[in-house]
Amino acid sequence: MALFWWGQQHMAEIINLRITRKRADRQRSHERAAAARVFHGISKVDRTLAKANRDNIRRELDEHRIETGEADEIAGR
Repeated sequence: MALFWWGQQHMAEIINLRITRKRADRQRSHERAAAARVFHGISKVDRTLAKANRDNIRRELDEHRIETGEADEIAGR
């Protein structure tokens, strides 16, 4: 027991580590679920459009790439 300056005695709070660990796991689970709701909350049309945009950007980058021929030799083409 600790004696504080105002003269009252207080005991330290006892923490059950199992309960604290479960509480932390539950919190992480809720955070993952919220992230999944955001990801899966996108409509199929929006996901398809985003994928098409990514594919277009990737294709444009590939078109501007300077080919040295080394990759074809390594791949056996």
